[in-house]
Amino acid sequence: MSEVKAGFARDWIEFAVPNSEDEIYKCDLTWLTSNWTCIYGDGCKGVFANRPNDGCCTEGAMYSDAADEERTLRAAEFLTPDMWQFYQEARPKKAGGKLRITDTDEDDERKTRTVDDACIFLNRKGHEAPGFTGSYGCVLHHLAQKRDMHFSDTKPDVCWQLPLRRSYETREVGEREYSIIVLGEYERLAWGDGGEDFDWYCTSNTEAHVGKEPVYISNKAELLKLMGEEAYAILAEHCDRRIEGIKLAQSRSLPLYVIQHPATLGAAK
Repeated sequence: MSEVKAGFARDWIEFAVPNSEDEIYKCDLTWLTSNWTCIYGDGCKGVFANRPNDGCCTEGAMYSDAADEERTLRAAEFLTPDMWQFYQEARPKKAGGKLRITDTDEDDERKTRTVDDACIFLNRKGHEAPGFTGSYGCVLHHLAQKRDMHFSDTKPDVCWQLPLRRSYETREVGEREYSIIVLGEYERLAWGDGGEDFDWYCTSNTEAHVGKEPVYISNKAELLKLMGEEAYAILAEHCDRRIEGIKLAQSRSLPLYVIQHPATLGAAK
């Protein structure tokens, strides 16, 4: 198998946001207990076939807000020529000015700048630059590793959250309105029309469902940042029970009444 068809059924769990009367978490257990893992540099084909080493970094990253852009800018100021291939391209035009790491798209939305058809923070495989001795891949990820930080403190929001997706819904019950915080898979469909143009995509691909731990554990740091410790503890308990139930059913050759991610199932075959 390779990429599974979109739109399959999923198991969801809902629980109240701790210490809130009008907020509810809605979490995709099918995704969070799947075996997806990032395989960049180890089998990732990139979203575009003609740029297989770019991963999902080809078009740059949309900032979620001004604070997201500012955090990314602060992180970039720690980058050095030996780490970053595009160090010189990012230099300010005037002394004391800001690093030139931001651009706008066709809708005038702010995003990381692209250089040579990919994100300015992406070190390219085989590319040479004065003083550069680092490795290919996201230099903001390398920065986090070098400074013993989590990459959520150096990368734009969309980059560290992927392939988790946090979205919001509103639910009306009588005269009451609830805010639903949805945590699930950033699947191909979530990209809108642009997702249809991808030649390869990881979350629904069996090649990427080879992780040693389920997503709710391997991406614990990201989930903690998205939902906090109390809510994560509740989520983890539900996921733990689900994993235990799956293992028990498999050991006894019992029929499963939970919906597993088809890419995880396909990878196991």
